[in-house]
Amino acid sequence: MGVRLMVVDDHRLLAEALASALKLRGHRVLAAAAPAAGAAELVISRAPEVCLIGTATPAEPGTFDPVVRIKKERPQVAVVVLGPVPSPRGIAAAFAAGASGYVRHDERIEGVERALMKARAGEAAVAPALLQGAFSELLNPAAQPDDEGQRLLQMLTPREVEVLVRVADGEDTRLIAAGMGIAPSTARTHVQRVLMKLGVGSRLEAAALAARTGLLDRAGPIPAPVPTSPTPDSPEPDS
Repeated sequence: MGVRLMVVDDHRLLAEALASALKLRGHRVLAAAAPAAGAAELVISRAPEVCLIGTATPAEPGTFDPVVRIKKERPQVAVVVLGPVPSPRGIAAAFAAGASGYVRHDERIEGVERALMKARAGEAAVAPALLQGAFSELLNPAAQPDDEGQRLLQMLTPREVEVLVRVADGEDTRLIAAGMGIAPSTARTHVQRVLMKLGVGSRLEAAALAARTGLLDRAGPIPAPVPTSPTPDSPEPDS
């Protein structure tokens, strides 16, 4: 007997293509929707047996908030996540939110169908190796490497972190120098060191990387401007 299901994904074309393929295989698709972030209300109102929900960022905070809500209000709905080649952290996040399975984006339609059937039957719909990695992450989160934002933060000195925050705030070299009480040439040197350590070629790229990895949230507020003016071109050591 076919599964009564819903397909949601941030990419509507993908959701509709999957829905069409599953319909051809005898399953009853109640809806194909996008984006995934707004799926909870639709799933709760339609109450399918299984919800197939796609994501490109399984390890990002908040990705599986819709899953948490679905399982809270419709615990009988099995959720299968369709995601990229995953890290254990991403799969662990999916299962911690209440998902019953995880299927890779490059899986054949037969594999997706098997996952839906297993999830409806109350089984874990995930490859054993992926499941083992997810359980290791859930049981020993402290043993896992730090995330990218934390890793990048540890590469920078406190002064370089402040420079990066100011760059992300849109300050030019003159404003950075004035705010930190250093010479413009010293400010330029700090900026170049930050770009080199982050492996980027421009201030815009540095700001985008810092925002994407959460580095700016960890950095905290920048100090108040230094009241005294520096001697021109007198370099200051990193602290």
